Amino acid sequence: MKSTERKSKSLAFLLRHDKEAFESEKIDEFGWRCVQELVEMGYTRTLLEEIVDTNNKKRYEFNDDHTMIRARQGHSIQVDVELERLTPLKYLYHGTSEDVKDAILSEGLKSMKRLYVHLSEDVETAINVGKRHGQDVVVFQIDAEQMDKDGYEFFCSRNHVWLTKFVDTKYIHEMK
Repeated sequence: MKSTERKSKSLAFLLRHDKEAFESEKIDEFGWRCVQELVEMGYTRTLLEEIVDTNNKKRYEFNDDHTMIRARQGHSIQVDVELERLTPLKYLYHGTSEDVKDAILSEGLKSMKRLYVHLSEDVETAINVGKRHGQDVVVFQIDAEQMDKDGYEFFCSRNHVWLTKFVDTKYIHEMK
C-alpha cells in the first residue's frame, strides 16, 4: 500500500471516528478539524491537499481558507456535517458482500457503527463500494421514492452519497 493511501486511511479515522478528539473538542460539532493539528501529527499541507483532491470518493473537504478539514460522511461520532434533506432519486443502490446478504434481507440495512446507511446513485458505484468487502458483491436496489413517500428522511452529501438512518426490508430488492 502506498504511503499516500495509508495516510488517507489514517485521515479517515482521524476525521470520522476519533472519539477522543471529538470529546476534547479537537473536532467541532460540524466535523471540522484544524489542519495545523494534523500537520503537527505528521501530515503536510501538500499531502492533505493531495488526499482531498485525489480521493476517488471525494470523502474530504476543506473550509474556504483551508485551515479546517472534515469528512463529508461516514462518521461514527455525532457530528452535523450540515446535510440538507432532499427528495431522493426513484431508486438508490447499496453494494456489499455476499456473506451479509441474508442478514440484510431479513433485518434491513442498518447504519451499524455509522450515523447513516450509505446509498449510491448508480449500480456501478454500488459495485465498487461492495468490492471493498470482497469480490463476491451483491447489489440491492432501494425503492427510495416509496421510502420518501412513507416519511423516511434522505440527505445527499456533497460527493453524492445518499444517506438515511435505516432501510426496511420491504424497500430492498436484490439485483440479479
